[in-house]
Amino acid sequence: MTDDTETSRLSDGEKQPPLHLRLPGFVSDEDIGLGDAIMRATGYFGIKPCGGCQKRAAALNRRVVFTR
Repeated sequence: MTDDTETSRLSDGEKQPPLHLRLPGFVSDEDIGLGDAIMRATGYFGIKPCGGCQKRAAALNRRVVFTR
C-alpha cells in the first residue's frame, strides 16, 4: 500500500517555493525574508552576525518571505 504523501513530495532536483506571508505595516515596499528580519532585530540589540548566522538567514529567506 502506498502513501499519498509520497507522490506529493518534490523530487531531488526541485526546490519548494518560499511561503509568502502578508504583514501590512510591518514590511516596507520591498519583500523581506525571515532571516533578514531576524538579522535586523538582533542587530538592533547589538548582536553581530557571524558566518553561521549568514547561512541560517539565507536558509530562512528561502523558506519564508514577508510581503506588504
